[in-house]
Amino acid sequence: MPGGRRTICSKYLHVTPCQIPARFSPACYVCRMSAPDLNLLITLDALLSEGSVAGAARRLRLSPSAMSRALARLRDTTGDPLLVRAGRGLVPTPRALALREQVGGLVRDAKAVLRPSQDLDPASLVRTFTLRVTDGFVENFGARLLALIDDEAPGVRLRFMQKLDKDSAPLREGAVDLETGVVGESASPELRTRALFQDRYIGVMRAAHPLARGNVTLTRYLAARHILISRRGRESGPMDEPLAQAGRARQIATIAGSYSTALALVRETDMIATVPDRHTAMMREGMRSFALPFAMAPFTVSMLWHPRMDGDAAHRWLRGIVLQACGTGALR
Repeated sequence: MPGGRRTICSKYLHVTPCQIPARFSPACYVCRMSAPDLNLLITLDALLSEGSVAGAARRLRLSPSAMSRALARLRDTTGDPLLVRAGRGLVPTPRALALREQVGGLVRDAKAVLRPSQDLDPASLVRTFTLRVTDGFVENFGARLLALIDDEAPGVRLRFMQKLDKDSAPLREGAVDLETGVVGESASPELRTRALFQDRYIGVMRAAHPLARGNVTLTRYLAARHILISRRGRESGPMDEPLAQAGRARQIATIAGSYSTALALVRETDMIATVPDRHTAMMREGMRSFALPFAMAPFTVSMLWHPRMDGDAAHRWLRGIVLQACGTGALR
């Protein structure tokens, strides 16, 4: 190659750098620049800091000859001698002086990225977390959750997003940091889960409801007019399955899209609703609640998150705070 110019063999003029064989001449500019050796940044930082090949070699625990070869590669890569002989020592070129601060910052940033995460100080945390939850969760646990966060991490802000379905995509795509709900068969197996609390279904009616006089038997329960809660507009709920197995059925008068809507209707009518106990506790204040007159298994409400957040100290702290707000203790 005349004059030491960087050239590309005509054989490879019409291919991308990744298609050029590894054995191709190291003088080829495209081959060398398509995948820069980032280790050279650490070498350059040591050379510019020490001002000598021997000092940089000691710092990086390399032999002087290995460091000399690295300096030759740096000169070839940057197109500048970087360090030149001056008497018995070496002095930096203007390009080297211009690069010193930038290279030093890059090396420090790289070390910070690769360093194990430090202990989190919630008081200095500034971050917004998005929680996808039902209205009942916010009604019952939202105020306590915000109080705990305000006490420990005043720089943290919560964004509550209404949970309208069980689609895992928002967690997977990073649009949501954490969500709560019953983990069903439709939940993505890749998600992490942690139980928050166990809940059960109960009946609820207005305080002056005729059904409030005497015990609520199965016959009286089935004879009442019911409000079915379904976010998707379905015409049956989880409590209808055990009734159907016994050959019985409720009289569904109205379908509501949320617990708050259903309970607002219950408060002003003679209809009754079957709702989760803990999940609706605050919304049922001043109303009459009763145990269901048939057997129904309890269920577990959990929080769900994507596994990429496992090692995030701030997200781990958030999970602990949510557990605390739900009365299930700190995250271990």
